[in-house]
Amino acid sequence: MYKKLAKIKYLPNNFQVLENGDHVICAISGKPIKIDDLRYWNVELQEAYYSYIEAAKKREKY
Repeated sequence: MYKKLAKIKYLPNNFQVLENGDHVICAISGKPIKIDDLRYWNVELQEAYYSYIEAAKKREKY
């Protein structure tokens, strides 16, 4: 299903693909996230989150 992990630079309102791939990994759950479905990330920590739930969990810890 997922073939290659992408390298991403997370920006305030967008992200830049540094190395092509079809997914990234959620920093909280470890779930793969399709690049087309990537909606949640942290610019300071340069981490992706599967959904708002994982993003909220990270904010609680951070």
